[in-house]
Order: sequence, then C-alpha cells, then structure tokens
Amino acid sequence: MADDFTFKITESFGVLSESKAGWKTELNMVSWGDRPAKYDIRSWSPDHMKMGKGVTMTKEELSALKSLLNTLDV
Repeated sequence: MADDFTFKITESFGVLSESKAGWKTELNMVSWGDRPAKYDIRSWSPDHMKMGKGVTMTKEELSALKSLLNTLDV
C-alpha cells in the first residue's frame, strides 16, 4: 500500500516562468508530509494539484545558492 502523499504551499514568493500550457515555475515555501516548510522551486499546474520535478532547499542552502548566483555575470 502506498503512503499518502501530502504537501501544502505555505508561502508563495513569485513566478519564474510560465509555459504555454499554463504551468508556472515558482519559488514557494512548501511543507512536504506535514514536515516544516522549505524553500522549493518547481513547476506547478494552474490549480496547484500537479507538480513537476523540482528542488527543495533549507534556508542555508538557499543562502548558499544566492551567494553563488551573485558571483555570476548575467
């Protein structure tokens, strides 16, 4: 028997991009399986019931990513 898969978007920070089908890549705080929420970047269907692959980070990991991105010349 499969475990129940639960998630809750606790805070939305913004949209990074949107596909023609309406899916949006977003930065959110997401609680997975009733655990404390973490920063999360992934694509979501318009109703937020389906999601694509993404990456979930702690505050420390997001801070390290921010520092790394600040070194890039974009």
